[in-house]
Amino acid sequence: MSTAQPPTGIPAPTPGPPPGAASPLETPLDLAGVGIGPFNLSLAALAHRVPGLRTAFYDQRPAFQWHPGLLIEGATIQVPFLADLVTLADPASPWSFLSYLKAQERLFPFYIAERFHIERAEYDAYCRWVSEQLPGLHFGHQIDAVRWDHAHGVFEIDFTRIGTDGEAEALGRTHARHLVLGVGTEPYVPEPLRPLAEAPNVPVLHAADYLEHRERLLTTGQVTVVGSGQSGAEVFLDLLRHRPLGAEGLQWLARTPAFTPMEYSKLGLEQFSPDYTRYFHGLPEPVRDQLLPRQWQLYKGIAHETIDAIHQELYRRAQLTGGWPGAVLTPGVTVRTAGRIAAARLELHLEHTQQGTRSRHTTEAVILATGYRERRVDTLLAALDPYIRRDSSERPRIDAQHRLVLDPMIKGSVYVQNAERHSHGVGTPDLGLAAWRSAVILNSMTAEPAYPLPSRTAFTTFGLQPSGPCATGVGLPQLPDQRDRLARTRT
Repeated sequence: MSTAQPPTGIPAPTPGPPPGAASPLETPLDLAGVGIGPFNLSLAALAHRVPGLRTAFYDQRPAFQWHPGLLIEGATIQVPFLADLVTLADPASPWSFLSYLKAQERLFPFYIAERFHIERAEYDAYCRWVSEQLPGLHFGHQIDAVRWDHAHGVFEIDFTRIGTDGEAEALGRTHARHLVLGVGTEPYVPEPLRPLAEAPNVPVLHAADYLEHRERLLTTGQVTVVGSGQSGAEVFLDLLRHRPLGAEGLQWLARTPAFTPMEYSKLGLEQFSPDYTRYFHGLPEPVRDQLLPRQWQLYKGIAHETIDAIHQELYRRAQLTGGWPGAVLTPGVTVRTAGRIAAARLELHLEHTQQGTRSRHTTEAVILATGYRERRVDTLLAALDPYIRRDSSERPRIDAQHRLVLDPMIKGSVYVQNAERHSHGVGTPDLGLAAWRSAVILNSMTAEPAYPLPSRTAFTTFGLQPSGPCATGVGLPQLPDQRDRLARTRT
């Protein structure tokens, strides 16, 4: 559904400059966003309800899309539907998932279905519904460069308007007091497999492109999936379910020691809370760097339901054929090198870490479920680079409000979304923190908090509150008084 009219009850927004038009220097935007993925879409939706705030968001794509290559039928998102664009900051927002269901006349069927985790395709449809109605979103606009205008105290933002044919149509410029980067991530291809993945007509592809090649992969003789995360598991399961019984021809390789379930205990999930994010940000940089790799199971494991479904399908096939299915699952394996050995065959050189053994594996197609990396913005921010303060590893320093730490000469703020894992921890790419982070950003821009946020969000107390030198006489840290804080929250 697409309409230019906002839902009933939404105050008419102050429009940003029309696409292609320069915003006058005397009336710059309050906030310009680069990229329109779920995180900046969340920010735009919450900003829309802040009176007088002038915003505009830009994306080079022609329309909203969320991981289109992985919208596999039946695959669900790994956070509850309450982790939509707005609800955890503004449950009454007209841009919530429940508002979307009401607009689709599907609210009662959803209530009866009792689904807490919705399908990815439905989440994508919900975000598109918001993106098609929310004012101030400019698709088909590629941001080319950002500079700070010292004389006028604003960011100068150059963009190219892209036509429906993908070609540049016009150049434009806008101005904003603050900037937010939400450019997302890009598929990561391990170095040994990069030459094959980049070569034309070689069947080595990233899982991000899976659906585009799915029909061909279903009829390919031998297919190998590399990667043990949720994407790898979903691709493997989809292929397993739809390939011939008894002739599956599947291999699933993982570098991790086992096909490990994702941590999903209630107290474990509190590491995706604002409380833990604040705690992590307050740790010394070396401690944060040591901690992150140890937390891989929090976000790189596989959902229990997916593991159960894979085992169930393997068992079903074993039962029907009276033998073992033609699918091999091997964890603890690293791909050392890879190459072509014939027009239609590939050879992977493997090493098993624990055994210390090496082997060769022949296949006809490889799907790399090897994750994503933060998209680089060096070129975009080249003019600001001298003003960006960096940590000991040359990463941008980011403050508690998700702002780049800049030279004081720059009076505006540059916020980042999903580019601060090194400073804010494992919750950075998590959809469950999208609305909270958006509210934090907006609150830092307004004189009064636009969205009051809870002072406490987890039962776990992360860390100790250091005692003063004379508080106990023995110098031991003290636990905070949880009763008082909880009482304040409940009132």
